[in-house]
Amino acid sequence: MQRFEGYGVLITGAGQGIGEATARRLASEGARVLVTDLDGERAAATARTIPRAVSFPCDVADRAAVEAAVACAVEEFGGLHVLVNNAYACALDSPLFEDQPDDTWQRDLDIVLTGAFRCARAALPYLANAGGRGAIVNIGSVNAEQDFGNHAYSAAKAGLASLTRTLAGDAGPRGVRVNQINPGTVRTPGWSGRERHLDALSGVYPLGRVGTPDDIAAAVAFLASSDAAWITGTTLRVDGGLLAVNTGFTRTVSDVADGDGDGDADADRG
Repeated sequence: MQRFEGYGVLITGAGQGIGEATARRLASEGARVLVTDLDGERAAATARTIPRAVSFPCDVADRAAVEAAVACAVEEFGGLHVLVNNAYACALDSPLFEDQPDDTWQRDLDIVLTGAFRCARAALPYLANAGGRGAIVNIGSVNAEQDFGNHAYSAAKAGLASLTRTLAGDAGPRGVRVNQINPGTVRTPGWSGRERHLDALSGVYPLGRVGTPDDIAAAVAFLASSDAAWITGTTLRVDGGLLAVNTGFTRTVSDVADGDGDGDADADRG
């Protein structure tokens, strides 16, 4: 099925991981894709392996770079139909919250939240001219909904969910849909050297594994396509059931029950 035949797509942070998988998925369904990344060489290397893809170096923290990337997509493809905001930054937390420096906090917000704002602002006039096919898909995180650490990153992703809703209301009358995907743990190059951590994390997921970039790319393809023509302003969890089921709690209570003969696994015993 060629759901994206004739579409022009711009994806940020697409040199590797989720962005790269998304570029491959949409291209496999007919799209022409602009692969953008802060690392221009990485973007170019990825684009060379994807049919009908073009690369462009882009720092989403730089308004001029964002506008140049959108202009490149429009020139190359004759228009723009889909924007995928995937670029991110994630600073480590300081041991004490009060020691968190301004610059790392600001960097996460500038890339994750304000970067998506810059891209949407630049792309929206062209998406609105896409004959009702315009779509923005923001890549959020389960961190937007529950505490998994990383204060600045989590706050930025939560802000992105709010932007998704407000922008959906603004862009809807112009024929542009705006949605968000909140992934759980995904096996990306960002986890390189920590594969044992990923294996351990698999046990807390009801589906028994962490995600893959292709899992997220499939969800992006759905929300960006006409199959989701009546969906806007929503956040779709693609998290292996992490936020729906407290696997660790259930197993702990079950273990205790096995030890005392009480099979009651309710959280509230009051």
